[in-house]
Amino acid sequence: MRRYGKHPDEDDVRVRPNRKGNRPRTSIRPKHEDAAEGLVLTVDRGRITCLIDDRTVTAMKARELGRKSVVVGDRVAVVGDLTGAKDTLARIVRVEPRVSTLRRTADDTDPYERIVVANADQLAIVTALADPEPRPRLIDRCLVAAFDAGLEPLLVLTKSDLADPAELLESYGTLGVRHVVTNREELADGAAAERVREFLHGRMTAFVGHSGVGKTTLVNALVPERRRATGHVNAVTGRGRHTTTSALALPLPEDRGWVIDTPGVRSFGLHHVDPARVIHAFPDLAPGTADCPRACSHDEPDCALDQWVAEGHADPARLYSLRRLLATRERREGD
Repeated sequence: MRRYGKHPDEDDVRVRPNRKGNRPRTSIRPKHEDAAEGLVLTVDRGRITCLIDDRTVTAMKARELGRKSVVVGDRVAVVGDLTGAKDTLARIVRVEPRVSTLRRTADDTDPYERIVVANADQLAIVTALADPEPRPRLIDRCLVAAFDAGLEPLLVLTKSDLADPAELLESYGTLGVRHVVTNREELADGAAAERVREFLHGRMTAFVGHSGVGKTTLVNALVPERRRATGHVNAVTGRGRHTTTSALALPLPEDRGWVIDTPGVRSFGLHHVDPARVIHAFPDLAPGTADCPRACSHDEPDCALDQWVAEGHADPARLYSLRRLLATRERREGD
């Protein structure tokens, strides 16, 4: 039965009124081709501070982004009020593809990944040589996370006036990780900051470390005009107090690069890490995995890397270092 006859036109079609009085929903979304490009500097309780040209703009996620996260270091497209004036709010309508993502989980059994920073190309692992004591397992875990994310690691040792760095540096010698050693006197007179800057030129560097190691103090020395609050180490527990509560990206003087100060961490879960990605940080060992069994953990009896090293293709110490790092996923950080 034909409802509207042989030749219906638009006047014949019955349109039901919209009871809500609003426009009907559509799957077509604007492309926002005129959106401004911004860099996310910090995220605080849903408010996102972006750098657009030479001004900072406060924004929030647009509804069309859904559950997609926006993190420090993201390159985003922003629309709305871009003046940066007080009490104005723009909208982030698009997050550009990320070059890198540094992730961690709460522990090794937690499947929920947290993105620490996006688009960094270097990870500065800051640890004190004393007060508080260094935690090699945490350093190992940060190294694994850096290799997994494709970031170049940099080991920054502070408070060398309280302890000799030789023993700690020796344990990381076979990894070829770059390092810089500082003390409190150099930090006060600016010499430490100048030496660290040499490793940061032209890079976006995320600084991580547990509380009390002097991470934020070092960042303050690197970017003195943007000082952040610092704390002290508890004499009883030997732990620092969390004074940095959110990640913040800061430009180095003279446009020499970026530093991202992150909150102090007491754990660095590696549930998300795939051993197959970590091996790529060992170019002398990676070819030897071609004959490994499927889903090889690279630390089992029939791993092909043992034969690869026995044939002289790589230093045995390098294989030991790889397996030590991969084993951190099964070890607690305090062990």
